[in-house]
Amino acid sequence: MDFPPPVAAERSVVWEPTGDGRRVISLADSHILLWDLQESSSQAVLAGSASLEGKGQLKFTSGRWSPHHTCTQVATANDTTIRGWDTRSMSQIYCIENAHGQLVRDLDFNPNKQYYLTSCGDDCKVKFWDTRNVTEPVKTLEEHSHWVWSVRYNHSHDQLVLTGSSDSRVILSNMVSISSEPFGHLVDDDDLSDQEERRPEEKSQEPPQDSVIATYEEHEDSVYAVDWSSADPWLFASLSYDGRLVINRVPRALKYHILL
Repeated sequence: MDFPPPVAAERSVVWEPTGDGRRVISLADSHILLWDLQESSSQAVLAGSASLEGKGQLKFTSGRWSPHHTCTQVATANDTTIRGWDTRSMSQIYCIENAHGQLVRDLDFNPNKQYYLTSCGDDCKVKFWDTRNVTEPVKTLEEHSHWVWSVRYNHSHDQLVLTGSSDSRVILSNMVSISSEPFGHLVDDDDLSDQEERRPEEKSQEPPQDSVIATYEEHEDSVYAVDWSSADPWLFASLSYDGRLVINRVPRALKYHILL
């Protein structure tokens, strides 16, 4: 499959996360392009496009396709702004101006909550947004001391969030308050047998709080990318500027706390 020559330098290519995998979004400087990979053709067909409008030389820095809304929404970052796009019309559906104090580096959608988006940037912050109301972030993390290059939700347990930064650290956070299960696995008392009846201390237990679970400092240079394994939800990798790839696991105690 061949793509026609781009009109500008390609910034990134994002595959449709679900469906038949025939659609691809590419970001080329100030252009967002939607491609249809038709089986009957050896060349991709341009199905839609849009351009950034405004003063100066506006350029996309990153993009992420939402796995929700039947894959009709894409989020992009340019400078300090985050924009949402409807792929059916290639029109803008929301805009978060000054989402970060400096350049926005990366984006990711919560895999279990359809309106939740996270972003990170050169202001050393990680922010969580509800795209239905983008006036203020839902949560903000300020655990890194330099640019945050990458942020990723866990594919199965969306309270687990990874970030990688130029401070050479990888941070694993437990953002349970804004996850799909903020109070853990809920079980009605009517569903419990006499032998399974909860103890008083369990009934009065406080819901878990947002916190940093672990900080990993195996890297000696800027961490440019972090990602979760697609086969094991407790396994993740990080990659630094010096080419070092590090594999780590979620701490066992947290794993069992989530599962049990």
